[in-house]
Amino acid sequence: MEKGKREEILNSFYSNICSEDTRLMTTKHGSVEFLTTTKYIGNYLLDCGRADGSRNAADIKILEIGAGTGRYSLFYAKQGYDVTAVEFVESNLNILRSKVEPDMKITARQGDALDLSWIADNTFDVTLVFGPLYHLYERADQQRAISEAIRVTKMGGIVALAYLSSDSIMVDWTLRDRHLLDGMGKDFDENFKIINYPEGVFAAFYIQEFKELMAQFPVRMEHNIAADGMALHMMEQIDGLTDEEFVVWMKYHFTTCEREELQGYSNHLLYIGRKE
Repeated sequence: MEKGKREEILNSFYSNICSEDTRLMTTKHGSVEFLTTTKYIGNYLLDCGRADGSRNAADIKILEIGAGTGRYSLFYAKQGYDVTAVEFVESNLNILRSKVEPDMKITARQGDALDLSWIADNTFDVTLVFGPLYHLYERADQQRAISEAIRVTKMGGIVALAYLSSDSIMVDWTLRDRHLLDGMGKDFDENFKIINYPEGVFAAFYIQEFKELMAQFPVRMEHNIAADGMALHMMEQIDGLTDEEFVVWMKYHFTTCEREELQGYSNHLLYIGRKE
């Protein structure tokens, strides 16, 4: 797909439809993904420091590809990590830059996940790909983005890739938004697999399909995680929880987020691999 067409679709979506700046933290159900992701990535960042006792946060280099409005990049920069944030959508990037504080060690620039040629091989300890695979519709582009993320990661470093579940989108979009009839053949096929195409905005995978895709690359899977679990489908119930009840729900979620039989209905999934 041409870069210009992809840029037009995504700029329109994130400027007019989806506020990426508020999606992760304004509601309890929206925070599940953020809390889960930072819990897992945090463990690997601690390991980076333990590997060499002389390393502090400022010595650990994090790359986020598809940084959106900076929810993750700014979170890690505030903790003292050396962060490079790359974002494709200009409106998102402008919001990110407006939030950078003087003491943060962060570089933010516009860029495409398909071409990171300006970054040298084996540069980053941790590479986060938390958006591009939502919007790459062709297998060759998906492979290119994954290959680039792995290339710029140090040997033994961590590559974390977020992707969307076909079944979760199928259930939410067809039931909540009532597209069971008009979506057949255009947005999902006869097996109810979501069809990836630009005007649909989002691309989705089956879990096994994504694992098979990743098996083509020099990474060893550490975790495959249901980042938000049932949060999308139970948003009213989760948002209605008291703070005390929400703590218990998150304990349940953390207990079950790697249980394979529950993962397919998680809207966001997180694959964590180690470069070999």
